[in-house]
Amino acid sequence: MRRFTLRTGIRWKISFAIAAVGALIATALSLVVHNAARVSMLESARDVQMERVTFISRSAEITKKPPPWAKVNDPDLPQQLLDKVRSGRRGSYVQEHPNEAPEVWAAVPLGNGHILSVHGSFTLNANMMKDLDQALIAGSLAVVVAGSALGVLIGGQISRRLRKAAAAAGKVAQGNTDVRVREAVGGVVRDETDDLARAVDAMAAALQQRLEAERRVTADIAHELRTPVTGLLTAAELLPPGRPTELVRDRAQAMRVLVEDVLEVARLDSASERAELQEIALGEFVARRVSTLMPDATVRIVADEIVATDPRRLERILGNLLANAARYGKPPLEVDVEGRVVRVRDHGPGFPEALLREGPSRFRTGSTDRAGVGHGLGLTIAAGQARVLGARLTFRNVAAPGGVERAGASAGAVAVLWLPEHAPTTTGSFPIVQLPT
Repeated sequence: MRRFTLRTGIRWKISFAIAAVGALIATALSLVVHNAARVSMLESARDVQMERVTFISRSAEITKKPPPWAKVNDPDLPQQLLDKVRSGRRGSYVQEHPNEAPEVWAAVPLGNGHILSVHGSFTLNANMMKDLDQALIAGSLAVVVAGSALGVLIGGQISRRLRKAAAAAGKVAQGNTDVRVREAVGGVVRDETDDLARAVDAMAAALQQRLEAERRVTADIAHELRTPVTGLLTAAELLPPGRPTELVRDRAQAMRVLVEDVLEVARLDSASERAELQEIALGEFVARRVSTLMPDATVRIVADEIVATDPRRLERILGNLLANAARYGKPPLEVDVEGRVVRVRDHGPGFPEALLREGPSRFRTGSTDRAGVGHGLGLTIAAGQARVLGARLTFRNVAAPGGVERAGASAGAVAVLWLPEHAPTTTGSFPIVQLPT
């Protein structure tokens, strides 16, 4: 089963992180400010009520009559405050109500054993708290919005630098060794992206040096083998007729073909090959070459078109695709031409999963049911020549009855050559693409 993955940009991740942190900080600060302001206002209200009841108590001792808003022995006096005043102390108390503003009480004992008290609603201060809460909410939202915008700006800059680095790394992977990721990233600010770019450049340079060294070794070995193999083939021609002579000639010829293929792969890897373009009728060209290379193959021209390409390299690609289909597949072999697209199909077991996933690989002939002879360079050369032409070469399997599309359970292998509208004269313009199975 395929796991579900959610793909998001780094700018949105940074924005979300900053917005989340800003929201948490703003909420915490708002709660602290709200509680501190409420406590401060209640303390102020209690002090005011205490001053009022103290003043009234003194006035009452003089006038012997309290004002109307003060009460003596109020039956609604909260029990906690009543107990405190009965002990001979002054006190204040905040009485909370579920859906109403709290009341602030203050009481003092009188000399005759009575209790003088005043109380008032916290309505004015409650309205002030509502205004304060609204201001805190508005401020919190502003902080979140500003943090998100800042995250988008910061994340966008990092995202752009990473996209530039990825694009440059992709060009390096396609064989453009002149591209430097650090130069592509650019910018004035230096951060971890520059460290990553330098590391990719160093890795690409080291890998390029290693590949170049391997290519040179391969080419040198092939060059050194060409002369003795040619001499061996010439000497085999001088042997007397017979079965041993045929075996020697056959193996010498196979070794000669291998040496030539290795040299061709080395030239293609060096990215020094150039296409010599000519305008040809693709359908007619393919029909003539297929009749020469593989007379048993069937050619179907759906739509012919004039293309600018290198005939020699195109013939090499066709020859290798047909040879691979004849060697590892099963007849009938079918070649279709539709505009700039050439399809070569067999009816064998199909391409191996490794080839569909990773593309052609030298000296790998695939699974056992498609192996036995060959050295695995045919499709590698075809892919390299396609790059020289600026074309795309794709590989897939035809679904077997029942809709299965995998190696060992297919109804044939299909190699598709997509020729470009404007063929380049330099190598590596288009990468080799493998369609998923």
